[in-house]
Amino acid sequence: MTRRNPSQVAILILLACLSILYLAGCVAPAAPTAAPAEPEGEEAGEVFKIGFLAAVTGPAAFLGEPERDAAQMVQEQIDEQGGIVDADGVRHDVEIIMYDTQGSGDAAIPLAKKLIDDDRVVAIVGATRSPVAVALVPILQEAEIPLISMGSSSAIVEPVSERYWVFKTPQSNKHTAPWQVRYVKAKGLTKVVSLYVNNAYGEDGRNAVRDAAEAEGVDIVLEETFEATDTDMTAQLTKIKASDAEALLVTAIPPGASIITKQFRELGLEIPLVHNHGIGMKPFITLAGAENAEGVVFPIGKLVAADALDDSEPQKDVLLDFIEDYETYTGNPASTFAGHAWDGLQLVFKALETLPAGLSLEQQRAHIRDAVENTDGFAGTGGVFNLSAQDHVGLSPDDVVLVRIVNGEWEYFPPEEW
Repeated sequence: MTRRNPSQVAILILLACLSILYLAGCVAPAAPTAAPAEPEGEEAGEVFKIGFLAAVTGPAAFLGEPERDAAQMVQEQIDEQGGIVDADGVRHDVEIIMYDTQGSGDAAIPLAKKLIDDDRVVAIVGATRSPVAVALVPILQEAEIPLISMGSSSAIVEPVSERYWVFKTPQSNKHTAPWQVRYVKAKGLTKVVSLYVNNAYGEDGRNAVRDAAEAEGVDIVLEETFEATDTDMTAQLTKIKASDAEALLVTAIPPGASIITKQFRELGLEIPLVHNHGIGMKPFITLAGAENAEGVVFPIGKLVAADALDDSEPQKDVLLDFIEDYETYTGNPASTFAGHAWDGLQLVFKALETLPAGLSLEQQRAHIRDAVENTDGFAGTGGVFNLSAQDHVGLSPDDVVLVRIVNGEWEYFPPEEW
């Protein structure tokens, strides 16, 4: 027979006693772990799904990557705050469904259809490039779902009567071109050349420069264009150098804008070089070379001048918070284009907060469209948005400042220094 020591005997007696107590009902089994309680007073509702289309890869990735980063940051923030509470006090998780358009309309169209039909999103924020956003317009119009574009061209939202479901967050060229023209006129120059990329964004810039020049009494002595894929603009620049132009106004984005700037310097042109807001990202300076970009002037939203804004400016706190959040999240400098994504998502969030419970998906989409169109006084990164049935952008030239590139960095360039 196996002999047990006193410690083993004591343990066996204790176990026997516990068994007797358990069978007698004196000791209850451990209760299962309870599920986390929903926030008091808030019923949990369906997940709100928002589509997001950006050129994360491809030639426009330098724009699409910061847009994606902003969307990922916003997803994390909305998760931390527990989603969105609608107008009836129902809490909803939010899922931002992101797809890469590669900067191509051919890729973007089936992705938009997937978001609409398969993912069943309530709205779409995208796309990165103006030509891609223009290609999406008929798809979203037919499906009757809100599109908030991160592309800049006015053709995305105009004519408004044919863009009922479409909005955008970047400033239009008609908001920035007046600053290009005002700057050269302030320097006493009245003869300019307009050089623009041959796509929806560039053509919109050409038209905006025409209107601004006429309003300010400035003559356009030459208009030249180039393709987005061109790598040599010396023919256009040589013609400009031979003209009597006193300044060059450009509407383009990198890499084209950077090539123009580099070759402008190499050909020895000495007239002022004034770009539009399409160059508002550091890859422009990197591709052009800091020495070539030195002194370039361009208009853009107030993000780059956030620290210099008066405390009474409604955007100031928004901009400073966005800059801190974005730079902490990504480790990269704040990007105007990331701001376009942030603004678009916030407009959708604000609309969702006004959404009554119990609507069908089609009714939700229509309500969001109406709520975005009636946005009033929303301070975003791109400006103070005041949208209406006549204006699906809601910004003005007052939401723009002029900046100058100095030592490879952007520097706020106030009118008193012109």
